[in-house]
Amino acid sequence: MHRLSLRAGFVTAAFALSAATAAADTLPPRKPGLWESKVSSAETGESTVRQCIDEKTDKLAESGFGTAQACSKRLLTKTGTGYETESDCKIGPISATGKGLISGDFNSRIRIETTSILTGLPNQKEPVTRKTVIEASWVGPCEKGQSPGDVILPDGKVVKMPAASR
Repeated sequence: MHRLSLRAGFVTAAFALSAATAAADTLPPRKPGLWESKVSSAETGESTVRQCIDEKTDKLAESGFGTAQACSKRLLTKTGTGYETESDCKIGPISATGKGLISGDFNSRIRIETTSILTGLPNQKEPVTRKTVIEASWVGPCEKGQSPGDVILPDGKVVKMPAASR
């Protein structure tokens, strides 16, 4: 999978997750430690990343990594089986409307299913519908030398979160 497809998958997920910050309902915090997330969609394939999280970086992830300010609609509603999200966001030339379902115990596993309609994608004249599934599971303590927020990409490279963001 090439880097643009991977980025598009995570942008779709970030749009969906950003719905949580302005809502009356909030997601429970994830258990601190190392979380492995398998992101899959028909368009971008499947990739797996690992992220070390603590309370602060978990809140940052819930806010959509800064995409929340770009959303005119952000709803999160608690249901009997988890949470439903609805969002309408715009980052640069890309607009996304989306709905999602979030379930799990937030201590050992989380499942996120999103459907987003994206417009303004490079080389796309028509809106694109993307269905994304994220299966996240708690792996254990963060790896030695890993700081909260650090992400281990599928190729093994580590993306360090700037200290000011932690």
